[in-house]
Amino acid sequence: MIKLAVAGSPIGHSLSPLLHSTAYEILGVKAEFGSNDVKEQDFGNYYFECKNAGFRGLALTMPLKEISIGFVDRVDPIAKQISSVNTIIFESTGSIGISTDLLAFKNLLKPYFGKKIAILGAGGTARAIAASLDGIADSITVLGRTSTREESFERIVSHSKFSYVIWSNALSLEPFSLVVNTTPAGAADLLAEGIEGDISCLLFDVIYKPWPTVLAKKWNNLGAPVISGVELLLYQGIEQLRIVTDKNFDTEKLASNLREKLATAL
Repeated sequence: MIKLAVAGSPIGHSLSPLLHSTAYEILGVKAEFGSNDVKEQDFGNYYFECKNAGFRGLALTMPLKEISIGFVDRVDPIAKQISSVNTIIFESTGSIGISTDLLAFKNLLKPYFGKKIAILGAGGTARAIAASLDGIADSITVLGRTSTREESFERIVSHSKFSYVIWSNALSLEPFSLVVNTTPAGAADLLAEGIEGDISCLLFDVIYKPWPTVLAKKWNNLGAPVISGVELLLYQGIEQLRIVTDKNFDTEKLASNLREKLATAL
């Protein structure tokens, strides 16, 4: 029996336990997948408790994706590039921090390669998106609350045209083919109120519960397409499964089965 858990704060909304438990059952893997509310200041103790308890791995969500880098023994090059870890694997040779977000975004956003993209928020998830689209998007615009994270994005985006602007609720969406919201629930509500007129660009909102968000609801009311965060949860989770189990499986077949199960919980 392998032991795993998802950690973050707040964590009560997380569908990761349902996703992983269902997947392990489908794959015939004996596993126990828990859920723990862990704040940044408590992560160190939690990390060593799990390590000493023989955990196989951890899935991390906000606000632990950045602070966790300081605790693992090794950091995967991709996770190091974006300064964000969403997966920790405990091995006999030490722990390794990984990001499966980046590959998930690449799979999900293929239709928007070569387009102009706006990213709302400047945290670890936003950096994973920027890195996944660098060189395959025409331009990437990041909207951050402050300028303190601009330099970290400039290190990540070196091939696409890049701009970093301070958040404004009067954002014009006309230039963009895709808008990705990576902010916590409620943070983009004022932006939604300021959106008027016709919009045709896709909104990819990484939140999936509560759903729809105020922003997604406004998008739908204006007749524009929306992708919920369930798809990100699904594909980054499947990559975590691949690492943990070291099994070969049909990604889309597993995704279809898991998508159906997740839909019942929303």
